[in-house]
Amino acid sequence: MDTLIGIEFSFAAVLWRWPKRPAWHFVTLPFDVADEVEDVVAERGGFDSVRVEVRVGASVWLTSMFPSRGNQSLILPVKRQVRDDNLLSEGDEATFFVRVL
Repeated sequence: MDTLIGIEFSFAAVLWRWPKRPAWHFVTLPFDVADEVEDVVAERGGFDSVRVEVRVGASVWLTSMFPSRGNQSLILPVKRQVRDDNLLSEGDEATFFVRVL
């Protein structure tokens, strides 16, 4: 499985706010992309997280994706600096490039 580290996935998704913490914003991975990620990831971190490098627009950052039972998929946090730099807000759709680390 180690040879699959570094594989990149791309997808378009809509930004949404976490209901209990409105300052936190996420995107939900499409089911097919989440399934592909699940298939290639051998190691998980805390809370069953998947460590990734993400690119959207001109921004690149390191973070982790987390499984969400409510969304039945993986969710990806999008930090404020990235949202500000790319003029993204709740309800906006963007294309994300995610590389598994």
